[in-house]
Formats: sequence, structure tokens, C-alpha cells
Amino acid sequence: MLELALTLCCYSKMKSAFCNWSDVRVFLAVMREGSTLAASRKLDIAQPTVARRIDALEHEIGLTLFERDTRGFHPTEVARALLPIAEAFETAATEFHAKAKGLKASRPIRMTAYSANFSPRVTSILSEFMALRPDVRFDFLPGVQMLDLKAGEADVALRITRSAIDPDLICRKISTARFSLFGSHEYAEKYGLPTSPDDLAGHRLLTLQRDDLLPYFHNWLLRHGSPDQIVMSFSEIELMHSATRAGQGLAIMNIRQVADDPSLVCCFDPPEELSAQHVMLVSPDAYRRPEVREFTKFFAPRYAALFK
Repeated sequence: MLELALTLCCYSKMKSAFCNWSDVRVFLAVMREGSTLAASRKLDIAQPTVARRIDALEHEIGLTLFERDTRGFHPTEVARALLPIAEAFETAATEFHAKAKGLKASRPIRMTAYSANFSPRVTSILSEFMALRPDVRFDFLPGVQMLDLKAGEADVALRITRSAIDPDLICRKISTARFSLFGSHEYAEKYGLPTSPDDLAGHRLLTLQRDDLLPYFHNWLLRHGSPDQIVMSFSEIELMHSATRAGQGLAIMNIRQVADDPSLVCCFDPPEELSAQHVMLVSPDAYRRPEVREFTKFFAPRYAALFK
């Protein structure tokens, strides 16, 4: 019967505009309650509206569903014949709503960022939002790889970039990210620290290199130093940071992200050429989802406030 209802709906769409569930719902209420007055109470709408919707449905299908007299509406044989199909419509609508609700609840907001972005201060903002919306789930995708938002690899991204922003993405400027060269106290005691980008001669340099990242920082080191000064190359930022803290060499780091690390020393003021845009990007498809729009409006100003 459910298949028949869906088939009738599709067929009717081709032949006419008939697929009005609200009118079928009114028809069912009158059939079940026995009068337009009782149906109006059940549906919480005015009795004249119930009568008008029945008239509209009869006109649309070209059949008389109820005989009218001074005692009210009486179902015809046609109405009784259509009742099982109308009930199948009701079942289909209920199942459709339940399925859509389930899909919405099971679809998380996928958020990608460099792992250091998921700091305690950031996770506290996320916790605030989840307290307001406990029905919303998140998938966190930490890493420096630039996932393709338009291809659906993630919904929201926190990025530091020097490239032009794709105009199709929803973009919120967070801050200007600044970088400089850092070393440990142990390294400073042993080798000293450079005082400017032109003072790198003789120093041990650490770099980050991987196929999915532009070699901007690596090339900067080569412009101001030499290849033989690079003593270690890493594919993970965390490993490079650990080696720097251990006194193995000097590495370029985000000033904001290591500001509270007492084991590191900034060598000189951040060169402007190392600065980049810190942005929050949202997939246009994801932004059509109400929970994603609500989250971005909640999260973006609070996240940006951390960098003021």
C-alpha cells in the first residue's frame, strides 16, 4: 500500500499538482472524527478551513468525498475506497519525517584544523556550544593537510593561508598569523640565538617538508641560510616542535601558538614576509544546514576574540 501511495503521488505530479499532504491529512481527520467540527478540534484549525480544504481536495481530484446535509459531512463510497491510500500517504509522510530527522541527527559537523588549534580555550568554546545543542555531533579532523571543503572532505576549516580564498567558500577573517624563529634555552646557551633573519649563519635549522604543504617556510630558511644548515626535516609539526624544545635546532613557529611555552625563546621580531591570513572557512553545502549556520555564528566571534 505504501508503494501504491508513492506511485500515485509521482503519477499525480505528472498529471496535475495533486500531492498535497495537508489536504489528505484534513480528509483523514474528517473520516476518523466523523465531522468537520471534531476534525477542526483535532487539527487545531478553524472549522470553515477544514470545509474549504475538503472542497479544494474534491475539486483537485474531481471526485465527491462527502455528501453534505444539515447534519454534516458523510463519507461516500469513493472516500471509503481512497481511505487506505490516504492512510498509506500518512505512513509515508511519518516515515519520511522520521528518516529525515534521523539523518540530521546522525550527520556530524566535520571540522578540520591543525591540532594545536584544538587548544583548551578552543575546546571550551566547543563545549559551550554542545551544551546549548546537545543534539549536534562533531567529527574533528586534526592535521595540516588542506582538505577540500567543496568536495565534501570537511564542513568547517580553520586555516592559515597565503593563497587567495575561494570565493565560493564562506570565509570569516580571524586574525593575522605571525611567525618567527624559535629555539630552546639549551640551544641558546650552547650556540646563541640569531638576532635577525640575516644572522642565521652557523646555526642549526629544523624544517617541515611534506608533499601536501607548500614549502613556504622551508624556502624562507634556504633564502636566509644554506641547505647544509638544515640538520633535520620533519613531516609532522609536533615532531619538529619537540626537537626544537630538545635543543636540536631552530624552527619557524606560530607566535600565538607557542606564546605560553616557557621552554622556547623567540629569536627576533616576526618578519612581515612570514605573516599569513588566519581564516575560518565553511563549505557552501554545509552552510545550508541550520546547525552548521548556528555553529559558525556562535563559534567564529568567540574564536576570533582569542586572538585579539
